[in-house]
Amino acid sequence: MEFLAFDTHCHLQFSDFDADREEVLARMKEHKIGAVVVGTDLASSKAAVELAGQYDFLWAAVGLHPNDDPAERFDTEGFGALAADPKVVGIGECGLDYFRTTGEEDRAAQKERFQSHVELAHQAGKPLIIHCRPSANTIDAHDDLLALLANARAKYPDLSAIAHFFTGDRELMERYLALGCYISFPCVIAFTDMYDDAVRAVPFDRLLIETDSPYAAPKSHRGKRNEPAYVTETVGRIAEIKAAPADEIAAATVRNTRMVFNL
Repeated sequence: MEFLAFDTHCHLQFSDFDADREEVLARMKEHKIGAVVVGTDLASSKAAVELAGQYDFLWAAVGLHPNDDPAERFDTEGFGALAADPKVVGIGECGLDYFRTTGEEDRAAQKERFQSHVELAHQAGKPLIIHCRPSANTIDAHDDLLALLANARAKYPDLSAIAHFFTGDRELMERYLALGCYISFPCVIAFTDMYDDAVRAVPFDRLLIETDSPYAAPKSHRGKRNEPAYVTETVGRIAEIKAAPADEIAAATVRNTRMVFNL
């Protein structure tokens, strides 16, 4: 199937889309936009797989978000069964989030969960979709996540990963690139210049785009619900920063999406 753009991370199964999901999907189809619908726990992962199974321009990822109930353990059997579905192309979102987590016990639980995702990604032969959010004014979560990822790559050299919703500087981006990661930029780059250096420096063959919808809408819809069709605004902004034609940027991100997710 031909795509003009591809949203590598969205949550179309969330209740935010219950009232008009068909219209949102129709806009995607009209504009030839594909997407990966990402789970954040077992229930939303099941919903993502079910939704993806109904449309030829949707795929799914399954995982347990680090900010989910810290007492909830990773259901290896449940997620393993979902990962075997042919529509599932990624494992996550998973990772570390220290923004709302301060206790060492909770951080240790997040690290343990991440290791479980690594094992499943290796077994399933599918990439990790990494969520990483540090505590205020630090990069502590990134330091810890990169150390875990380095260990995982040493153990499983073929393991691939995507740095989801990347909003760091060029130096941090290069640390992820050094571990073979793809870098996925959200719509927020369209209304700030804080990440221009990272966007400018990211290699074309490691560049991905996403909406993380329903969250983080672009400038034209600021304060409203985001949706996959708006990913084209990210394409336009990257084209400006890189001084490259928008269709070239879009084609590169579609090509990279097909590569990392084996579509």
